Amino acid sequence: MKNLSYFEKRDLLNMQRVGKYLEGLPEYCFDFFTGIELNTSSLTRVNYAMDLAIFYDYISKYIFKKDKSKVMLKDLDTLEAKHIESFLSYLSFYELNDKTFKNTENGKARKLASVRSFFKYLFNHDLISKNVVSKVPTPKLHTKEIVRLESDEIEKMLDAVNDPTSFTERQKNYNKNTKVRDNAMVTLFLGTGIRVSELVGLNVEDFDFSQNAFKVTRKGGNQTILYYPNEVKYAVEEWLSIRKTLPIKEDEHALFLSLQNRRICTRSVENVVKKFAKESTPLKKISPHKLRSTFGTNLYRETNDIYIVADVLGHKDVNTTKKHYAAISEDMRKNVAKKVKISSF
Repeated sequence: MKNLSYFEKRDLLNMQRVGKYLEGLPEYCFDFFTGIELNTSSLTRVNYAMDLAIFYDYISKYIFKKDKSKVMLKDLDTLEAKHIESFLSYLSFYELNDKTFKNTENGKARKLASVRSFFKYLFNHDLISKNVVSKVPTPKLHTKEIVRLESDEIEKMLDAVNDPTSFTERQKNYNKNTKVRDNAMVTLFLGTGIRVSELVGLNVEDFDFSQNAFKVTRKGGNQTILYYPNEVKYAVEEWLSIRKTLPIKEDEHALFLSLQNRRICTRSVENVVKKFAKESTPLKKISPHKLRSTFGTNLYRETNDIYIVADVLGHKDVNTTKKHYAAISEDMRKNVAKKVKISSF
């Protein structure tokens, strides 16, 4: 593990998580994950494994009434569309390992997509004679309002990082030790639009301050060079000046560190963003992804080019960009309103 990069360690841990979710499932389930390995990320496979575990827990208990390890391929051939629909209904509220879970339409849609991919694999490999899941439509998804920060809210959030007025004395003392790091992280999100996993995986040597450039590892492991404004440069350089004074192990290359001087984890970064966003915009639930949306929206407003936004954000499909940035259509509607005149006066 020592010689592995952050992303290699992450993928190894995800492989272990997949194995844990697949415990007790029939052998042919493992073949499915072998088959999709080259075309999916490790995190996608974790989600598939988790969803299949839930699916097999349901069909073994309520349809076949036998241990899930004994659910054979010939059993899957007896399933009908109504069974898949009842599974989706079951997902509204269900129990697993003595815990109660619930799913909205989005959660149900994701689990159906996982099961659909699984059945497609089995059908294409002539392991089952029909693909019953393909007959079940995806649950209707309700469009969520796009949450992002406006210009004044960005200022408030950055002010909150440096001087949190609502914090207790204990929180303020804690913040003194982390505010330079936290400011660098928040500024990097707002100035580049990178994902939280991309930020966590950054190393010190990934930055070239003479070019205002850094190397980022995207989804799927592809690396690309991104550029940043001077605000990001100053914030990161200030953090690096603090980082140099810390008792860090020689083999620790992570840019952002926890108070234990190890690579910060995704959950900690999410908590940092949530903490300062709560003070600056209490009515909005702001996450690192919302800061990414803020950057994408601002970039579109400056360039009016959806393809540039998609490229910088690392979206393979421009439709993904269109779907996530409501300001695109909002700005268009505003421009239309300016062009239409009721009278000639």
